[in-house]
Amino acid sequence: MASRTRDSVRSAPASGSIESEGSSAYPASVNRLIAEFARLPGIGRRSAERLAFHILKSDAPDALRLAEAVQDVKRSVRHCSICFNFAESDLCSICADPRRDRSLVLVVEQPRDLIALEQTGMYRGVYHVLLGRLNPLEGITPAEITAADLFRRIEQPARNCGGEPVREVILGLNPNLEGDGTALYLSGEVRRRGAAVSRLARGLPAGSQLEFASKAVLADAIEGRQPVTDRIPPRVT
Repeated sequence: MASRTRDSVRSAPASGSIESEGSSAYPASVNRLIAEFARLPGIGRRSAERLAFHILKSDAPDALRLAEAVQDVKRSVRHCSICFNFAESDLCSICADPRRDRSLVLVVEQPRDLIALEQTGMYRGVYHVLLGRLNPLEGITPAEITAADLFRRIEQPARNCGGEPVREVILGLNPNLEGDGTALYLSGEVRRRGAAVSRLARGLPAGSQLEFASKAVLADAIEGRQPVTDRIPPRVT
């Protein structure tokens, strides 16, 4: 009897397994909704269930507004034909703005990087979104990103915003191995086409402490040191 009891305990599913969560008790449509939420980045099974239950408890108009928003964004949002930022027409709002300095192009990896820079309010040029970065180990070559479109903007001013020649390209790539490799490749190609190249400053972030900075951050700060002037740097709020 005791051995049978131990065997039955041993063969019982773990408390955290899907079977013990009673997932088969859900209607098929709810299971499908949970599965779709679980496919989102950073969303596990438990979070997917909470989101699904929230939809179930919501009024029909509220739930349908979410569905309509998803459909609308997939129907109307595309990549800008010049910089590859998100747009609802051929050009994004930045490329279409005549007040921007269109001769200054800041290169970033993804649209979310562009948004972060725009929120500072400190940059008045235009952008180019690579939609990725070079990674030979994963087979990501220059052909897999929008590098060729950047080079065409430099070579053919008519393909840049407002038909203005590109005088400088700023590299705003992430400071890691793949980002540095991508920046090295782009800098050589941009210089070869006659435009100046610079990169965003790297080093100690404002408000940090030296003792908590990594060796890489300190090395960048030493290499990128600047002369002391009487000018008070602008504060970003």
